[in-house]
Amino acid sequence: MCGLTRSLAVAVWLFVNVGFASAQQSAPTKTTAQKTGMSDAAYIAKALRAAPLGVAKGAGVARIDKNGNMQTLRDSKNGFTCMVMVGNIMCADANSMTFFGATMKKQTPPDKLGITYMLRGDQGASNTDPSATKKTADNHWVVTGPHLMIVGAGVKDLGLPDSADADPTKPYLMWPGTPYAHAMIPVGGGPAHATAAPPASDKQEMKEMK
Repeated sequence: MCGLTRSLAVAVWLFVNVGFASAQQSAPTKTTAQKTGMSDAAYIAKALRAAPLGVAKGAGVARIDKNGNMQTLRDSKNGFTCMVMVGNIMCADANSMTFFGATMKKQTPPDKLGITYMLRGDQGASNTDPSATKKTADNHWVVTGPHLMIVGAGVKDLGLPDSADADPTKPYLMWPGTPYAHAMIPVGGGPAHATAAPPASDKQEMKEMK
């Protein structure tokens, strides 16, 4: 789950387990924005860049502050929820959120098709240790450029390369040999795109989504 390091997995777990309830009970506040260092408007714009324009238009946006409190900044109209966490941005459907929640809790994930977009790439993750938070000499750290992740529905049977030292410029299986294996599908560029500045077209895309 490239880009979904332990910190991001915590965010997903919070969203799946407590986020929906707390989000309905509290509205976005200026205090939350101050604590996280980004205004709600800026956060929403950044989070939505994770998905294609057609998905982003109807996607919801969730935010977790430094105290672990979850807020829904924008309701989802298409089942996708976008988030910003640890330098990564992602937009996942409900099945993917459940899958990542099971990963965090080390439970058996449901075998349901799920899709997550990370069209701005990620900051990297261990391809052998789902709980790793940083690169080490032997944890096979992989940084992937713009991509989407597919979980469930027999991704292990797609015949994708399952080497621990994955080539992130080609489709591969992340966390092979574990219940949390999922397909990583690059959609353009390479690892360098993971930290590239957002293209100028993003501003125009945001205008079109309003």
